[in-house]
Amino acid sequence: MVKSEPGSSSRVFKDFFSSPGAAIGFAVLIIICGLAILAPWISPQNPYDLMQLDIMDGRLAPGSESMNGLVYHLGTDSQGRDILSGILYGLRTSLTVGVVSAIAAALIGTSAGLFAAYTGGRIETGVMRLVDLQLSFPTILMALMMLAVLGKGVTNVVIALIIAEWATYARTVRATALVEREKEYIEAARMLRLPGWRILFRHLLPNCLAPVIVIATMQVARAIGLEATLSFLGLGASVTEPSLGMLISTGYQYLLTGLYWISFFPGVALLITIVAINLVGDRVRDVLNPRNAS
Repeated sequence: MVKSEPGSSSRVFKDFFSSPGAAIGFAVLIIICGLAILAPWISPQNPYDLMQLDIMDGRLAPGSESMNGLVYHLGTDSQGRDILSGILYGLRTSLTVGVVSAIAAALIGTSAGLFAAYTGGRIETGVMRLVDLQLSFPTILMALMMLAVLGKGVTNVVIALIIAEWATYARTVRATALVEREKEYIEAARMLRLPGWRILFRHLLPNCLAPVIVIATMQVARAIGLEATLSFLGLGASVTEPSLGMLISTGYQYLLTGLYWISFFPGVALLITIVAINLVGDRVRDVLNPRNAS
């Protein structure tokens, strides 16, 4: 196994935060994650507790006050749901979908790519033909097909995104592992008759992690956007499961009636979240690029 040079971790962090855009994106992302985690404690209301909703408070403008004294800083939707509370709870769902689907797809795709590259032969051919078949379909189409079979719900969205995204990791890891497989440290491990699983996960995997980390970071933002798209189309989260896409879909019909805030503020929250993750992902890609190493 190739060991990292002394100080390499500190160099990576120093290079990452040397970019103002990445530093700002990281700070915004930390704030967003904090708001999502603390949503049950800082939200003015639980927007999905029907006992707390009052239809008489429906479609109130930002800054309006309810009869019980609650101020709706971002307004309410047609059900009397506080938009600010809906965004905070929606961030929890959207981030969970993005992170869980990206991690699970990375585990499956990385394992498949490593196994294909290490074994070679018919196994490698079979795995890569499956990957080619998977990648021949657009991701959104594959997700729509899976949800048509599985049905609505956050759990089914996560499953659909995992199935739609694992092949990207498999192809990337396989290409990297093919290069690493021919290097001396792998040959030395084979000469020592180490078990195949140990060579794969103790020697080969650590040297293939850089592209996996980059892809996973970018896939989190992609998964959040796909979940929002699916929820907007009515195939993602149900009404009882908050997500930013569902909130945008709820207010879409009111955009041309002057009630812009129902969709506008959740849309802004979604945009900020995706941009922040992409800023971090772009910088991670640049920092982990071996061509940029000093």
